[in-house]
Amino acid sequence: MDKELLKDFIPLETQAPIWDRFFMVAPLVVIGTKEGKGYDLAPKHMATPLGHSNYFGFVCTPSHATYHNVKKTGEFAVSFPLPDQITLASLSASPRSGQEAKSKDIVQALPTIKTPTIDALFIGNSYLYLECQLFKIIDGFDAHSFITGKISAAYVHKEYQKVSDADEQLQMYQHPLLAYVANGRFAKLSETFNFPFPKDFKR
Repeated sequence: MDKELLKDFIPLETQAPIWDRFFMVAPLVVIGTKEGKGYDLAPKHMATPLGHSNYFGFVCTPSHATYHNVKKTGEFAVSFPLPDQITLASLSASPRSGQEAKSKDIVQALPTIKTPTIDALFIGNSYLYLECQLFKIIDGFDAHSFITGKISAAYVHKEYQKVSDADEQLQMYQHPLLAYVANGRFAKLSETFNFPFPKDFKR
């Protein structure tokens, strides 16, 4: 390897997790599940579409209720909050200590919407909602697992729907997106640029 090429880089020790050693942009979503006689909401930033078909996945762990809720019910909801909802997303992460009553109090304090076709909740006033049926759970990433679902229903706020003849830069400026800057920060995305795809590029 060309040492000159990496002269400004610091090697990271991979015997321990590297993710707290730098910043990285990620989405921030809130996963909604049925939990006992009530519901659970949990923020996740290790979340992503899977390919260009209607699949979505997120990282979780068997030590969290979300994992077991999805495994039991076979479904989950996804809310994409707006930048001014960062406090709501944070509140949904409040410790529950295994107490269902405490979890219920937290969920009841948040603005929520009952999902139309599955038994879960959305965070109110988000810009994108997904209802998902469990596809598969992949365990074995040390203490973590990857939960994947097939999107069975989706809803986008009219101000965030892409329209072919609209000015995308203006639309993003007027209706910014929330991004999580791992670990521990967030950003309001309002300034965007056209990506310089090569001529005749096809995905």
